[in-house]
Amino acid sequence: MNKVNLAITGCMGRMGQQLIKSSKADKNIKLTTLTENRLIKKKISGIKVNLNDDKAFRNVDLIIDFTVPECTFEVLKIASKLKKRLVIGTTGFTQKEENLIKKFSKKIPILKAGNMSLGVNLLMYLTEITSKSLNDNYLSKIFEVHHKHKKDYPSGTALMLGKGIADGKGKNLYNLIGKKFLNKKSFPYGKKINFNSIRKGEIIGEHEVKFSSGKEVITLNHEAFDRALYSEGALSAAKWLITKKPGLYSMRDLMNFK
Repeated sequence: MNKVNLAITGCMGRMGQQLIKSSKADKNIKLTTLTENRLIKKKISGIKVNLNDDKAFRNVDLIIDFTVPECTFEVLKIASKLKKRLVIGTTGFTQKEENLIKKFSKKIPILKAGNMSLGVNLLMYLTEITSKSLNDNYLSKIFEVHHKHKKDYPSGTALMLGKGIADGKGKNLYNLIGKKFLNKKSFPYGKKINFNSIRKGEIIGEHEVKFSSGKEVITLNHEAFDRALYSEGALSAAKWLITKKPGLYSMRDLMNFK
């Protein structure tokens, strides 16, 4: 395949820095543009850091965005105008914002995932199968741990797993979200899906889904040890998306899950 001319937004962030490192090691990627939402007066890997504007993205094939929702929509507007493909790894969107992303996907190809790890997306698939297989006597809850710098909670991945539970039941996630706990040592099951988020240290990511009937507990979990999992997954998504027509895609499409 021809090299993908890539732009990375939020290049000064944790994921931005990891994406730069991983893209330099990928022979099918040409890192072309780096952007931030503030003025950065230095070059990174020999590339000047630009603000998010038309000029910055004009000569790229695809943009990978790991920022915050406000910045993502700034990039979305430009990508839509210039007809550029977009991989979104940003989390913390409201339901209204999710619907707006769907509208943008009618104009350009977008792959959006709360987690780019292949393992986590397999976990989501298994969560959906488990939820579908169990009756309503089984209650569920989701536990996640991330580094102390992560602001949003529950994590985008936790919500992805919640969606897996909801999809298994043929229901809408937003109608099943229960209580959202932060830094609790323990938390209860409920009629809806309860979440507990821990923020401490430099932990990359741990996620656990539990189903309980009161007589048994089924546990599904995933633990990440290296941030490269996410950047390599995002680059795989970029290379996959480069041939796709406008639409909203997920890692599930890339992995060809039914």
